[in-house]
Amino acid sequence: MQRRLVLGCGSAARGTIERLAEWPGELVILSQRGDVVDAIGADGVTTKRRAPADAEAFPDRAELVFVASDDAAANAEAAAEAREQFPDAQVVVYLSAGATAQVRERILGTADRVIDGEQILLDRVREVTTAPGAERIHRLFATLRRIDGRLAVVMHDNPDPDAIASALALARIAASVGVPADACYFGDISHQENRALVNLLDLALVELDDGTDLAEYDGVALVDHSRPGVNDGLPGDTEIDIVVDHHPPRAPVEAHFVDLRRDIGATSTLLAEYLRRAGIEPEESLATSLLFGIRVDTNDFAREVSPADFEAAAWLLTYADLSMLDRVESPSMTSAVLETLGRSIRNRDVRGDALASDVGAISDRDALAQAADRLLNMEGIRIVIVYGFRDGTVYVSGRARGTDVDLGETLRDALGAIGSAGGHADMAGAQVPLGILADADDESIEELSEIVTEVIASRVFETLEDATTLLDVGADDTEWAFEFPFEVNEE
Repeated sequence: MQRRLVLGCGSAARGTIERLAEWPGELVILSQRGDVVDAIGADGVTTKRRAPADAEAFPDRAELVFVASDDAAANAEAAAEAREQFPDAQVVVYLSAGATAQVRERILGTADRVIDGEQILLDRVREVTTAPGAERIHRLFATLRRIDGRLAVVMHDNPDPDAIASALALARIAASVGVPADACYFGDISHQENRALVNLLDLALVELDDGTDLAEYDGVALVDHSRPGVNDGLPGDTEIDIVVDHHPPRAPVEAHFVDLRRDIGATSTLLAEYLRRAGIEPEESLATSLLFGIRVDTNDFAREVSPADFEAAAWLLTYADLSMLDRVESPSMTSAVLETLGRSIRNRDVRGDALASDVGAISDRDALAQAADRLLNMEGIRIVIVYGFRDGTVYVSGRARGTDVDLGETLRDALGAIGSAGGHADMAGAQVPLGILADADDESIEELSEIVTEVIASRVFETLEDATTLLDVGADDTEWAFEFPFEVNEE
Protein backbone atom coordinates (compact mmCIF):
# COMPACT_ATOMS: atom_id res chain seq x y z
CA MET A 1 0.00 0.00 0.00
CA GLN A 2 1.43 3.35 -1.04
CA ARG A 3 2.28 5.88 1.66
CA ARG A 4 2.14 9.55 0.66
CA LEU A 5 3.65 12.44 2.60
CA VAL A 6 2.48 16.06 2.24
CA LEU A 7 4.80 18.77 3.56
CA GLY A 8 2.97 22.07 4.01
CA CYS A 9 -0.47 22.99 2.79
CA GLY A 10 -0.66 26.28 0.90
CA SER A 11 -3.88 27.85 -0.31
CA ALA A 12 -3.10 26.98 -3.93
CA ALA A 13 -2.62 23.29 -3.14
CA ARG A 14 -5.42 22.87 -0.57
CA GLY A 15 -7.92 21.37 -3.03
CA THR A 16 -5.33 18.95 -4.41
CA ILE A 17 -4.43 17.73 -0.93
CA GLU A 18 -8.09 17.17 -0.08
CA ARG A 19 -8.36 15.00 -3.21
CA LEU A 20 -5.22 13.10 -2.22
CA ALA A 21 -6.90 12.28 1.08
CA GLU A 22 -9.60 10.41 -0.87
CA TRP A 23 -7.12 8.11 -2.65
CA PRO A 24 -6.52 4.60 -1.32
CA GLY A 25 -3.40 4.13 0.78
CA GLU A 26 -1.88 6.04 3.70
CA LEU A 27 -1.42 9.82 3.84
CA VAL A 28 0.63 11.84 6.34
CA ILE A 29 0.30 15.65 6.35
CA LEU A 30 2.70 18.01 8.15
CA SER A 31 1.49 21.60 8.36
CA GLN A 32 1.77 24.48 10.79
CA ARG A 33 -1.69 25.67 9.80
CA GLY A 34 -4.15 24.63 12.48
CA ASP A 35 -7.13 24.92 10.16
CA VAL A 36 -5.60 22.28 7.88
CA VAL A 37 -4.79 19.89 10.70
CA ASP A 38 -8.33 20.23 12.06
CA ALA A 39 -10.16 20.10 8.71
CA ILE A 40 -8.51 17.26 6.81
CA GLY A 41 -9.35 14.00 8.43
CA ALA A 42 -10.32 10.65 6.95
CA ASP A 43 -9.50 6.97 7.26
CA GLY A 44 -5.83 6.44 6.50
CA VAL A 45 -4.95 10.15 6.97
CA THR A 46 -2.60 11.34 9.74
CA THR A 47 -2.19 15.10 10.31
CA LYS A 48 0.53 16.69 12.46
CA ARG A 49 0.95 20.38 13.34
CA ARG A 50 4.64 20.52 12.56
CA ALA A 51 6.96 22.49 10.25
CA PRO A 52 7.19 20.95 6.75
CA ALA A 53 10.99 20.58 7.03
CA ASP A 54 10.86 18.91 10.48
CA ALA A 55 12.48 15.58 9.59
CA GLU A 56 11.84 14.20 13.08
CA ALA A 57 8.11 14.24 12.32
CA PHE A 58 8.53 12.32 9.06
CA PRO A 59 7.09 8.78 8.91
CA ASP A 60 9.45 5.83 8.58
CA ARG A 61 8.79 5.52 4.85
CA ALA A 62 7.13 7.36 1.94
CA GLU A 63 6.82 6.53 -1.76
CA LEU A 64 5.45 9.93 -2.81
CA VAL A 65 6.28 13.30 -1.23
CA PHE A 66 4.29 16.40 -2.18
CA VAL A 67 5.83 19.68 -0.95
CA ALA A 68 3.02 22.18 -1.09
CA SER A 69 3.30 25.34 1.02
CA ASP A 70 2.93 28.84 -0.45
CA ASP A 71 6.50 29.75 0.59
CA ALA A 72 8.96 28.74 -2.16
CA ALA A 73 12.00 28.97 0.14
CA ALA A 74 10.33 26.76 2.78
CA ASN A 75 9.46 24.27 0.02
CA ALA A 76 13.09 24.15 -1.13
CA GLU A 77 14.21 23.33 2.44
CA ALA A 78 11.46 20.71 2.97
CA ALA A 79 12.20 19.07 -0.40
CA ALA A 80 15.89 18.77 0.46
CA GLU A 81 15.04 17.11 3.80
CA ALA A 82 12.59 14.73 2.08
CA ARG A 83 15.14 13.77 -0.57
CA GLU A 84 17.74 12.98 2.10
CA GLN A 85 15.27 10.98 4.20
CA PHE A 86 13.58 9.15 1.30
CA PRO A 87 16.12 8.88 -1.56
CA ASP A 88 13.91 6.52 -3.62
CA ALA A 89 10.66 8.45 -3.21
CA GLN A 90 9.11 10.56 -5.95
CA VAL A 91 9.33 14.17 -4.80
CA VAL A 92 6.86 16.67 -6.29
CA VAL A 93 7.27 20.34 -5.35
CA TYR A 94 4.92 23.28 -5.82
CA LEU A 95 6.87 26.37 -6.96
CA SER A 96 4.92 29.49 -6.10
CA ALA A 97 5.09 32.72 -8.07
CA GLY A 98 7.82 35.19 -7.10
CA ALA A 99 10.47 32.59 -6.21
CA THR A 100 14.04 33.87 -6.53
CA ALA A 101 16.35 32.37 -9.12
CA GLN A 102 18.39 30.72 -6.37
CA VAL A 103 15.34 29.07 -4.77
CA ARG A 104 14.03 28.00 -8.17
CA GLU A 105 17.39 26.40 -9.03
CA ARG A 106 17.51 24.61 -5.68
CA ILE A 107 14.03 23.15 -6.13
CA LEU A 108 14.72 22.08 -9.73
CA GLY A 109 17.85 20.28 -8.54
CA THR A 110 15.97 18.35 -5.84
CA ALA A 111 12.51 17.52 -7.16
CA ASP A 112 11.48 14.82 -9.62
CA ARG A 113 8.60 17.00 -10.80
CA VAL A 114 7.95 20.72 -10.28
CA ILE A 115 4.51 22.30 -10.41
CA ASP A 116 5.30 25.84 -11.50
CA GLY A 117 2.36 27.98 -10.39
CA GLU A 118 3.52 31.02 -12.35
CA GLN A 119 3.99 29.01 -15.55
CA ILE A 120 0.63 27.29 -15.13
CA LEU A 121 -1.07 30.67 -14.81
CA LEU A 122 0.78 31.98 -17.85
CA ASP A 123 -0.14 28.90 -19.91
CA ARG A 124 -3.77 29.24 -18.89
CA VAL A 125 -3.86 32.91 -19.90
CA ARG A 126 -2.28 31.98 -23.23
CA GLU A 127 -4.78 29.16 -23.75
CA VAL A 128 -7.81 31.39 -23.22
CA THR A 129 -6.47 34.33 -25.21
CA THR A 130 -4.06 33.42 -28.00
CA ALA A 131 -3.97 29.60 -28.38
CA PRO A 132 -5.69 28.03 -31.43
CA GLY A 133 -9.42 27.90 -30.73
CA ALA A 134 -9.36 30.66 -28.11
CA GLU A 135 -10.78 33.22 -30.52
CA ARG A 136 -13.56 30.78 -31.44
CA ILE A 137 -14.74 30.28 -27.86
CA HIS A 138 -14.55 34.05 -27.30
CA ARG A 139 -16.87 34.63 -30.29
CA LEU A 140 -19.26 31.93 -29.06
CA PHE A 141 -19.52 33.56 -25.64
CA ALA A 142 -19.98 36.99 -27.22
CA THR A 143 -22.84 35.61 -29.35
CA LEU A 144 -24.49 33.98 -26.34
CA ARG A 145 -24.31 37.17 -24.29
CA ARG A 146 -26.16 39.07 -27.04
CA ILE A 147 -29.18 36.78 -26.60
CA ASP A 148 -31.60 38.59 -24.33
CA GLY A 149 -33.80 35.74 -23.18
CA ARG A 150 -34.11 31.99 -23.70
CA LEU A 151 -32.16 30.00 -26.31
CA ALA A 152 -33.55 27.03 -28.26
CA VAL A 153 -30.77 24.59 -29.12
CA VAL A 154 -32.30 22.57 -31.97
CA MET A 155 -31.04 19.14 -33.00
CA HIS A 156 -31.79 17.54 -36.35
CA ASP A 157 -34.97 15.47 -36.73
CA ASN A 158 -35.05 12.15 -34.85
CA PRO A 159 -31.78 13.02 -33.13
CA ASP A 160 -28.91 10.58 -32.66
CA PRO A 161 -26.60 10.51 -29.61
CA ASP A 162 -24.18 13.02 -31.15
CA ALA A 163 -26.96 15.57 -31.68
CA ILE A 164 -28.51 14.95 -28.25
CA ALA A 165 -25.23 15.31 -26.38
CA SER A 166 -24.18 18.37 -28.38
CA ALA A 167 -27.46 20.16 -27.67
CA LEU A 168 -27.20 19.46 -23.95
CA ALA A 169 -23.59 20.66 -23.88
CA LEU A 170 -24.38 23.91 -25.68
CA ALA A 171 -27.27 24.51 -23.29
CA ARG A 172 -24.84 23.98 -20.40
CA ILE A 173 -22.38 26.49 -21.88
CA ALA A 174 -25.18 29.01 -22.40
CA ALA A 175 -26.22 28.62 -18.77
CA SER A 176 -22.64 29.40 -17.69
CA VAL A 177 -23.03 32.94 -19.07
CA GLY A 178 -26.53 33.43 -17.69
CA VAL A 179 -28.52 32.44 -20.79
CA PRO A 180 -31.23 29.83 -20.08
CA ALA A 181 -31.46 27.24 -22.86
CA ASP A 182 -33.49 24.18 -23.89
CA ALA A 183 -32.24 21.19 -25.90
CA CYS A 184 -35.00 20.80 -28.50
CA TYR A 185 -35.87 18.31 -31.23
CA PHE A 186 -38.52 17.52 -33.82
CA GLY A 187 -39.63 13.98 -34.69
CA ASP A 188 -39.08 10.87 -32.59
CA ILE A 189 -36.32 9.34 -30.52
CA SER A 190 -37.04 5.78 -31.60
CA HIS A 191 -33.66 4.03 -31.88
CA GLN A 192 -33.39 1.82 -28.80
CA GLU A 193 -29.88 3.04 -27.94
CA ASN A 194 -31.03 6.65 -28.20
CA ARG A 195 -34.03 6.00 -25.98
CA ALA A 196 -31.80 4.21 -23.49
CA LEU A 197 -29.45 7.21 -23.45
CA VAL A 198 -32.27 9.62 -22.68
CA ASN A 199 -34.07 7.40 -20.16
CA LEU A 200 -31.12 5.97 -18.22
CA LEU A 201 -29.38 9.34 -17.87
CA ASP A 202 -32.68 11.17 -17.32
CA LEU A 203 -31.81 13.80 -19.93
CA ALA A 204 -33.97 16.93 -20.10
CA LEU A 205 -35.11 17.43 -23.71
CA VAL A 206 -37.93 19.50 -25.18
CA GLU A 207 -39.98 17.91 -27.97
CA LEU A 208 -41.24 20.32 -30.63
CA ASP A 209 -43.80 19.83 -33.39
CA ASP A 210 -44.43 21.67 -36.63
CA GLY A 211 -46.96 23.93 -34.96
CA THR A 212 -44.72 24.95 -32.05
CA ASP A 213 -44.55 28.70 -31.54
CA LEU A 214 -40.91 29.67 -31.07
CA ALA A 215 -41.84 33.18 -29.96
CA GLU A 216 -40.85 32.30 -26.38
CA TYR A 217 -37.26 31.90 -27.56
CA ASP A 218 -35.05 34.90 -28.20
CA GLY A 219 -32.33 32.89 -29.93
CA VAL A 220 -31.96 29.68 -31.95
CA ALA A 221 -28.91 27.44 -32.27
CA LEU A 222 -28.44 24.42 -34.53
CA VAL A 223 -26.24 21.48 -33.58
CA ASP A 224 -25.20 18.51 -35.76
CA HIS A 225 -26.83 20.15 -38.79
CA SER A 226 -26.52 23.61 -40.24
CA ARG A 227 -29.60 24.92 -42.07
CA PRO A 228 -33.09 25.64 -40.71
CA GLY A 229 -35.86 23.73 -42.45
CA VAL A 230 -33.45 21.05 -43.70
CA ASN A 231 -33.76 17.95 -41.52
CA ASP A 232 -35.57 19.87 -38.81
CA GLY A 233 -39.07 21.28 -38.36
CA LEU A 234 -38.04 24.94 -38.29
CA PRO A 235 -39.29 27.37 -40.94
CA GLY A 236 -36.64 27.82 -43.60
CA ASP A 237 -36.37 31.56 -42.94
CA THR A 238 -35.66 31.18 -39.20
CA GLU A 239 -32.87 33.50 -38.09
CA ILE A 240 -30.09 31.42 -36.58
CA ASP A 241 -27.67 32.66 -33.95
CA ILE A 242 -25.32 29.68 -33.59
CA VAL A 243 -24.39 26.71 -35.80
CA VAL A 244 -22.04 23.93 -34.64
CA ASP A 245 -21.66 20.93 -36.94
CA HIS A 246 -19.14 18.51 -38.41
CA HIS A 247 -21.05 17.66 -41.61
CA PRO A 248 -20.03 19.35 -44.88
CA PRO A 249 -22.78 21.81 -45.88
CA ARG A 250 -24.38 21.74 -49.33
CA ALA A 251 -25.20 25.45 -49.30
CA PRO A 252 -23.99 28.61 -47.55
CA VAL A 253 -24.63 28.64 -43.81
CA GLU A 254 -25.81 31.87 -42.22
CA ALA A 255 -25.58 32.56 -38.49
CA HIS A 256 -23.92 34.99 -36.10
CA PHE A 257 -21.55 32.23 -34.96
CA VAL A 258 -20.63 29.31 -37.24
CA ASP A 259 -18.26 26.44 -36.43
CA LEU A 260 -18.22 23.85 -39.23
CA ARG A 261 -15.32 21.39 -39.12
CA ARG A 262 -15.73 18.47 -41.50
CA ASP A 263 -12.38 16.97 -40.45
CA ILE A 264 -13.76 16.21 -36.96
CA GLY A 265 -15.52 12.90 -36.32
CA ALA A 266 -18.37 14.17 -34.13
CA THR A 267 -20.07 17.40 -33.15
CA SER A 268 -19.75 16.22 -29.54
CA THR A 269 -15.98 16.63 -29.93
CA LEU A 270 -16.43 20.34 -30.71
CA LEU A 271 -18.68 20.85 -27.68
CA ALA A 272 -16.24 18.98 -25.41
CA GLU A 273 -13.52 21.32 -26.65
CA TYR A 274 -15.67 24.35 -25.76
CA LEU A 275 -16.32 22.99 -22.26
CA ARG A 276 -12.64 22.28 -21.65
CA ARG A 277 -11.49 25.68 -22.91
CA ALA A 278 -14.14 27.45 -20.85
CA GLY A 279 -13.08 25.57 -17.71
CA ILE A 280 -16.55 24.02 -17.32
CA GLU A 281 -16.51 20.56 -15.71
CA PRO A 282 -19.35 18.52 -17.26
CA GLU A 283 -21.81 16.72 -15.04
CA GLU A 284 -21.55 12.92 -15.13
CA SER A 285 -24.62 12.52 -17.36
CA LEU A 286 -23.39 15.16 -19.82
CA ALA A 287 -19.89 13.68 -20.03
CA THR A 288 -21.35 10.21 -20.56
CA SER A 289 -23.62 11.52 -23.33
CA LEU A 290 -20.78 13.34 -25.10
CA LEU A 291 -18.51 10.30 -24.91
CA PHE A 292 -21.29 8.11 -26.33
CA GLY A 293 -21.92 10.66 -29.10
CA ILE A 294 -18.26 10.54 -30.14
CA ARG A 295 -18.13 6.74 -30.03
CA VAL A 296 -21.30 6.35 -32.13
CA ASP A 297 -20.40 8.89 -34.81
CA THR A 298 -16.84 7.56 -35.18
CA ASN A 299 -17.97 3.91 -34.98
CA ASP A 300 -15.84 3.39 -31.88
CA PHE A 301 -12.98 5.45 -33.31
CA ALA A 302 -12.83 3.47 -36.57
CA ARG A 303 -14.59 5.92 -38.93
CA GLU A 304 -13.47 9.43 -39.92
CA VAL A 305 -11.78 9.87 -36.55
CA SER A 306 -9.36 12.73 -35.82
CA PRO A 307 -6.82 13.40 -33.06
CA ALA A 308 -9.30 15.88 -31.58
CA ASP A 309 -11.85 13.06 -31.12
CA PHE A 310 -9.35 10.99 -29.12
CA GLU A 311 -8.37 14.02 -27.02
CA ALA A 312 -12.00 14.87 -26.26
CA ALA A 313 -12.80 11.27 -25.34
CA ALA A 314 -9.76 11.06 -23.02
CA TRP A 315 -10.86 14.26 -21.24
CA LEU A 316 -14.47 13.08 -20.92
CA LEU A 317 -13.41 9.72 -19.49
CA THR A 318 -12.48 11.40 -16.20
CA TYR A 319 -16.10 12.56 -15.74
CA ALA A 320 -18.22 9.87 -17.45
CA ASP A 321 -20.04 6.91 -15.90
CA LEU A 322 -18.65 3.96 -17.88
CA SER A 323 -20.97 1.41 -16.27
CA MET A 324 -23.95 3.50 -17.38
CA LEU A 325 -22.43 3.81 -20.85
CA ASP A 326 -22.31 0.02 -21.08
CA ARG A 327 -26.02 -0.17 -20.22
CA VAL A 328 -26.84 2.42 -22.89
CA GLU A 329 -24.90 0.48 -25.53
CA SER A 330 -26.64 -2.84 -24.81
CA PRO A 331 -30.41 -2.18 -24.97
CA SER A 332 -32.95 -4.74 -26.14
CA MET A 333 -33.92 -4.75 -29.84
CA THR A 334 -37.54 -3.82 -30.57
CA SER A 335 -39.88 -5.96 -32.66
CA ALA A 336 -40.07 -3.17 -35.27
CA VAL A 337 -36.30 -3.31 -35.75
CA LEU A 338 -36.31 -7.10 -36.03
CA GLU A 339 -39.13 -6.97 -38.59
CA THR A 340 -37.33 -4.33 -40.67
CA LEU A 341 -34.08 -6.29 -40.49
CA GLY A 342 -35.88 -9.44 -41.67
CA ARG A 343 -37.45 -7.64 -44.65
CA SER A 344 -34.13 -6.03 -45.57
CA ILE A 345 -32.51 -9.47 -45.75
CA ARG A 346 -35.35 -11.01 -47.78
CA ASN A 347 -35.62 -8.10 -50.23
CA ARG A 348 -31.91 -7.51 -50.82
CA ASP A 349 -30.72 -6.76 -54.34
CA VAL A 350 -26.99 -7.53 -54.57
CA ARG A 351 -24.87 -6.30 -57.45
CA GLY A 352 -21.24 -7.13 -56.91
CA ASP A 353 -20.23 -5.62 -53.56
CA ALA A 354 -23.22 -3.25 -53.43
CA LEU A 355 -26.55 -4.12 -51.80
CA ALA A 356 -29.85 -2.25 -51.88
CA SER A 357 -33.00 -3.32 -50.06
CA ASP A 358 -36.55 -1.97 -49.96
CA VAL A 359 -38.27 -2.75 -46.65
CA GLY A 360 -41.58 -1.14 -47.64
CA ALA A 361 -43.72 0.69 -45.10
CA ILE A 362 -41.92 1.35 -41.80
CA SER A 363 -42.96 2.45 -38.32
CA ASP A 364 -39.45 3.23 -37.05
CA ARG A 365 -37.06 5.29 -39.16
CA ASP A 366 -34.07 4.36 -37.05
CA ALA A 367 -34.62 0.71 -37.91
CA LEU A 368 -33.28 1.49 -41.40
CA ALA A 369 -29.89 2.52 -40.04
CA GLN A 370 -29.71 -0.53 -37.80
CA ALA A 371 -30.57 -2.81 -40.71
CA ALA A 372 -27.90 -1.13 -42.87
CA ASP A 373 -25.31 -1.63 -40.12
CA ARG A 374 -26.15 -5.34 -39.92
CA LEU A 375 -26.19 -5.94 -43.69
CA LEU A 376 -22.77 -4.33 -44.05
CA ASN A 377 -21.41 -7.34 -42.14
CA MET A 378 -22.46 -9.71 -44.95
CA GLU A 379 -19.54 -11.37 -46.70
CA GLY A 380 -18.45 -9.55 -49.85
CA ILE A 381 -20.61 -6.46 -49.20
CA ARG A 382 -18.98 -3.04 -49.02
CA ILE A 383 -21.92 -0.71 -49.81
CA VAL A 384 -25.44 -0.99 -48.33
CA ILE A 385 -28.54 1.09 -49.08
CA VAL A 386 -31.73 0.35 -47.10
CA TYR A 387 -34.89 2.36 -47.72
CA GLY A 388 -38.55 2.42 -46.71
CA PHE A 389 -41.44 4.86 -46.53
CA ARG A 390 -43.77 6.41 -43.97
CA ASP A 391 -45.80 9.62 -43.64
CA GLY A 392 -45.44 10.49 -47.34
CA THR A 393 -41.64 10.26 -47.42
CA VAL A 394 -39.10 7.67 -48.52
CA TYR A 395 -36.22 7.42 -46.03
CA VAL A 396 -32.85 6.09 -47.13
CA SER A 397 -29.96 4.94 -44.93
CA GLY A 398 -26.57 4.04 -46.39
CA ARG A 399 -23.36 2.49 -45.08
CA ALA A 400 -20.02 1.80 -46.79
CA ARG A 401 -16.75 0.21 -45.76
CA GLY A 402 -13.43 -0.39 -47.49
CA THR A 403 -14.37 1.36 -50.73
CA ASP A 404 -13.25 4.48 -52.57
CA VAL A 405 -16.88 5.47 -53.19
CA ASP A 406 -17.98 8.57 -51.24
CA LEU A 407 -21.44 7.48 -50.12
CA GLY A 408 -22.58 10.95 -49.13
CA GLU A 409 -21.75 12.34 -52.58
CA THR A 410 -23.29 9.27 -54.23
CA LEU A 411 -26.64 9.78 -52.53
CA ARG A 412 -26.54 13.50 -53.27
CA ASP A 413 -25.93 12.82 -56.95
CA ALA A 414 -28.53 10.04 -57.11
CA LEU A 415 -31.36 11.55 -55.05
CA GLY A 416 -30.56 15.22 -54.47
CA ALA A 417 -32.63 16.28 -57.47
CA ILE A 418 -35.80 14.64 -56.11
CA GLY A 419 -35.20 15.05 -52.38
CA SER A 420 -32.50 15.87 -49.85
CA ALA A 421 -29.42 13.74 -49.26
CA GLY A 422 -25.98 13.90 -47.72
CA GLY A 423 -23.63 12.60 -45.06
CA HIS A 424 -20.14 11.18 -44.90
CA ALA A 425 -18.10 8.94 -47.18
CA ASP A 426 -19.11 5.83 -45.24
CA MET A 427 -22.42 6.84 -43.62
CA ALA A 428 -25.15 8.82 -45.34
CA GLY A 429 -28.90 9.21 -45.70
CA ALA A 430 -31.64 10.76 -47.83
CA GLN A 431 -35.29 11.76 -47.77
CA VAL A 432 -37.47 11.76 -50.88
CA PRO A 433 -41.11 12.96 -50.79
CA LEU A 434 -43.60 10.53 -52.31
CA GLY A 435 -45.77 13.30 -53.75
CA ILE A 436 -49.03 12.05 -55.20
CA LEU A 437 -47.94 8.47 -54.57
CA ALA A 438 -48.31 9.12 -50.86
CA ASP A 439 -52.12 8.92 -51.26
CA ALA A 440 -51.97 5.22 -52.15
CA ASP A 441 -54.38 3.12 -50.09
CA ASP A 442 -53.50 -0.09 -48.28
CA GLU A 443 -54.46 -2.26 -51.25
CA SER A 444 -51.75 -0.63 -53.39
CA ILE A 445 -48.91 -0.63 -50.85
CA GLU A 446 -47.20 -3.47 -52.71
CA GLU A 447 -47.45 -1.55 -55.99
CA LEU A 448 -46.16 1.60 -54.27
CA SER A 449 -43.21 -0.36 -52.91
CA GLU A 450 -42.34 -1.56 -56.40
CA ILE A 451 -42.39 2.02 -57.71
CA VAL A 452 -40.19 3.20 -54.84
CA THR A 453 -37.71 0.40 -55.56
CA GLU A 454 -37.62 1.28 -59.24
CA VAL A 455 -36.90 4.95 -58.49
CA ILE A 456 -34.47 4.61 -55.57
CA ALA A 457 -32.51 1.49 -56.50
CA SER A 458 -32.18 2.40 -60.16
CA ARG A 459 -30.88 5.89 -59.39
CA VAL A 460 -28.43 4.65 -56.78
CA PHE A 461 -27.06 1.81 -58.87
CA GLU A 462 -26.77 4.03 -61.96
CA THR A 463 -24.84 6.62 -59.92
CA LEU A 464 -22.52 3.92 -58.61
CA GLU A 465 -21.90 2.78 -62.18
CA ASP A 466 -20.89 6.31 -63.11
CA ALA A 467 -18.28 6.25 -60.33
CA THR A 468 -15.86 4.37 -62.58
CA THR A 469 -12.12 3.97 -62.17
CA LEU A 470 -9.68 4.18 -65.08
CA LEU A 471 -7.22 1.29 -64.91
CA ASP A 472 -3.98 0.61 -66.72
CA VAL A 473 -4.39 -3.01 -67.88
CA GLY A 474 -0.96 -3.44 -69.43
CA ALA A 475 2.52 -2.30 -68.50
CA ASP A 476 3.83 -2.44 -72.09
CA ASP A 477 0.88 -1.00 -74.04
CA THR A 478 -1.54 1.93 -73.84
CA GLU A 479 -4.78 -0.02 -73.53
CA TRP A 480 -7.16 1.29 -70.85
CA ALA A 481 -10.42 -0.02 -69.42
CA PHE A 482 -13.16 1.08 -67.01
CA GLU A 483 -13.92 -0.97 -63.91
CA PHE A 484 -17.31 -0.57 -62.23
CA PRO A 485 -17.41 -0.76 -58.42
CA PHE A 486 -19.86 -3.70 -58.76
CA GLU A 487 -21.06 -6.27 -61.27
CA VAL A 488 -24.72 -6.59 -62.23
CA ASN A 489 -26.38 -9.68 -60.78
CA GLU A 490 -28.79 -10.96 -63.39
CA GLU A 491 -30.66 -13.32 -61.05
